[in-house]
Amino acid sequence: MPTPAGPEKVIYQGKLLELVQQSIQIGDKQILREFARRAPGTRLIIPTKDEKILLTKEYRFEIKGYDVRLPGGKVLDSLEEYNAFLKSGADIDVKAREAAIKEAREEAGIVVDDLELFGVSRCGTSVEWDLYYFVVTSYSEGETALELGEDITVMPTDREEVKRMCLDGRIQEERSALILLRYLNK
Repeated sequence: MPTPAGPEKVIYQGKLLELVQQSIQIGDKQILREFARRAPGTRLIIPTKDEKILLTKEYRFEIKGYDVRLPGGKVLDSLEEYNAFLKSGADIDVKAREAAIKEAREEAGIVVDDLELFGVSRCGTSVEWDLYYFVVTSYSEGETALELGEDITVMPTDREEVKRMCLDGRIQEERSALILLRYLNK
């Protein structure tokens, strides 16, 4: 079984991403593992009282257009904050829950009374970027509080249409499409 053979070495760090190298021991050999790390994010599955799912239509700079998405955002705003948080030994699940509640208010205009962790999507071995998915089980309606530059419209969407959107690519964040399909088929 591979085990760390030394400390991590950050070879590049920006605001959101860092590139990390670490020696790994596998049997009698050492290899150099290299991966990118990004602070985790959160996504919200918000079923409405009339059996719809709250999605958002959001302008995304990286695709130069609009994408249909689950509301969500960053758990921590920068890698610096994330790395300090990790060193503190605090529970990332608790921090992700707090961020989910904040994002629900900002992007979907709801005040969360209760939510449950549905799952965590791990990106892979060469990219460490976890997304925490929560199902909102109780909420009241409020108003959105979008951040500077955000262009987001809330879209209550029929469950069957959400499935079609997951499968036909209108929901372009494929991890979220898969999690939504799992949720809708449970």
